[in-house]
Amino acid sequence: MSYRRLTPLAVMLLLAGCAVGPDYQQPVPQTPSHWNDPGDRAVKSQTDSSAINPRWWKTFGSPQLDSLIERAIAGNLSLQQTVLRIAGAREQINQAGGAFFPAVNGNLQATRQQLGLEGELKSHGVYDQLDDIDPELRSALGPLTQPINLYQGSFDAQWEIDLWGKVRRQVEAAEAQQRVAIEQRNDALVSLEAEVARAWLQLRGAQSVIATLNTQIESARQTVELTEIRQRGGLSPQLDVENARAQLGNLEAQLPQYQAQERQAMNGLAILLGKPPGALDGELRNVQPMPALPEIVPTGIPSTLARRRPDVREAEANLHAATAQIGVSVAQLFPSLSLSGQFGLRNSETNWLTDWSSHFYSVGPQISIPIFQGGRLVSSVKVARAQQGAAVLDYRQTVLTALNDVENALVSYRTDQQREAGLGKSIDALQNAFELASDSYRQGIASFIDVLDAQRQLAQAEQQRAQAKVQSALDLVALYKALGGGWEPYQQVQLPDYAVFGEAPRG
Repeated sequence: MSYRRLTPLAVMLLLAGCAVGPDYQQPVPQTPSHWNDPGDRAVKSQTDSSAINPRWWKTFGSPQLDSLIERAIAGNLSLQQTVLRIAGAREQINQAGGAFFPAVNGNLQATRQQLGLEGELKSHGVYDQLDDIDPELRSALGPLTQPINLYQGSFDAQWEIDLWGKVRRQVEAAEAQQRVAIEQRNDALVSLEAEVARAWLQLRGAQSVIATLNTQIESARQTVELTEIRQRGGLSPQLDVENARAQLGNLEAQLPQYQAQERQAMNGLAILLGKPPGALDGELRNVQPMPALPEIVPTGIPSTLARRRPDVREAEANLHAATAQIGVSVAQLFPSLSLSGQFGLRNSETNWLTDWSSHFYSVGPQISIPIFQGGRLVSSVKVARAQQGAAVLDYRQTVLTALNDVENALVSYRTDQQREAGLGKSIDALQNAFELASDSYRQGIASFIDVLDAQRQLAQAEQQRAQAKVQSALDLVALYKALGGGWEPYQQVQLPDYAVFGEAPRG
């Protein structure tokens, strides 16, 4: 074979190895070298720049919380939806990659046709000539001018050669979209872990406040008994008894709201685990203390946040997909080369379909050149470039939002710990004031109003400190969520059974 005959094939293979459009370049986010929050060495739980624990919830030291999060990951219905989206994205990659191969179709056809051959013969004077030559030949043409049954079986093949890399860019975009689905699942996983931890802490917080209220109620009852004894002895007026009872009633009236929070938290945990409300009551009803905050909270450094946060990784994958779509739109501006072929058997008699003389075929290349499309192809390229520009800005904004989330979480965590420490000092002073007022009242030195006021302030401060402990723990959960930790141990995607068979879950 000569060099001249090889040249077109070599050119075609060379073109098939290129891909138009820009190649994706991973963005480098602009992040500070350290977190802006100054911290406070006076609070007991400090932060440092070491790498965060992927299973951050274990810092609370609760086997029950560990178990709840693991079961939520296995049973949460919203999380399973994101897993199914990954399955769909995976099949979209297969769909895009299928364009690399020829499309082959089989056809079976049976038709009844009137070919109009008699009119064609008459229009050209064939019958007049046959009368002069051979009348019997004219009669032999009779069956050919009648309607006939035509049977056909064939195979069609069409293959568009990927000269400009359009299919490769489509596969690249589909793979990026799969990464988008994976990061959406990771983001949902991080949110689920945080929601389970929040609900569990709110449950323990409500139980802690209930325990504090019960202690205060018991103290208020003792105060009522004291005033009743003094009233019966003529040492105190009935007004003191009524004020003490009012104080007791006020404390008892605060219980229902925290009991409602306890019930709602248990119901919320059940839903997060994919179970009906009340399914976990037996497990969660037993009161457990609020977990202590860890002494050191690792936060990593800002430059690693873009690799940890699933929403930032999702924005990056969207940018990759948008970049690949530019190549797809640019490739549509260039000619396309397709190879097509057809082979089959056709005859008006079925028993002749197996005879080789009934076969037919066609094969050949086809070049399609876009000449005029009303500006649609050029506009498609411009739209793709605009979408990529928007994806770049979205990525930058997502990084800024991530940094802002972490900084705000750090501020909240530090200041709420400061508030908790301040309330602790206040409670110590108020406890002393209440005891002094009570002793003075028993001795007849102080009025009962002083006792009630000291008791009321002490009760408020104790409730506020209990709530501040809960809020500090919730701030820690918000910080871990803002840092994007928690998805790393579960990178292997497990599809539910019904995803394999394409059936929706029931029940």
